Amino acid sequence: MVGANLKAETMTLMDKRAAMETEMNSIVERLCNPGGPGLSGNLIDSEGFPREDIDIPVVRAERRRLAELRSEHGEITEKINVNIQILHSVRPTSRASSTKDSGPEETSLSGAVNSLSASVETSGFSVTSSAMDVDVVTSIPFAMVDEINESSPAAEDGLQLGDQVLKFGNVEGGDNLLQRLAAEAQSNQGQAVSVQVMRQGAKVGLSVTPRIWQGRGLLGCHFRLV
Repeated sequence: MVGANLKAETMTLMDKRAAMETEMNSIVERLCNPGGPGLSGNLIDSEGFPREDIDIPVVRAERRRLAELRSEHGEITEKINVNIQILHSVRPTSRASSTKDSGPEETSLSGAVNSLSASVETSGFSVTSSAMDVDVVTSIPFAMVDEINESSPAAEDGLQLGDQVLKFGNVEGGDNLLQRLAAEAQSNQGQAVSVQVMRQGAKVGLSVTPRIWQGRGLLGCHFRLV
């Protein structure tokens, strides 16, 4: 019963997280629409007055809500990972034992872990299993495209406003991310760079080539850390 209860709890957390991701994507889309303030753009004009083209209280509320969702999303993801590891740690590991030799609780727990692993894989996790071990890898965005020029290399190669970056070349996370992103683009000028993003809750793979164009930079887009 412990395995089944833990599986049910984890599936509930995954459903909650999916709903949060949908809400976050909606907020990002609204904030990053053309002419919008973006995720951290100024709410005052060049003369220091409140911008008249946006609803400032709404923007502030949505940015605050997005920050809350991101924090809770991280906590839920951590809890999901812990639950999955617990399920795998108590799962019968001997493949020599047949189903008929296993008790009802062991059989049920094994099925629960298998079912949960399948559900996790379809929910944005990458699950790799072997006879004795299961490695769960969670993809977490570290940056977001909050500005992009329509005729830029980034746009022409498929990046879109609001894309959440999971991997850009060899950059997947860590310190000094903005500097490393710039260095990665610079060192790969004229060469295709593998990019993975989350878009509307789905993982998308792209190939982006940093190159000189009529605008600024080699990509023509701007990243914000998340």
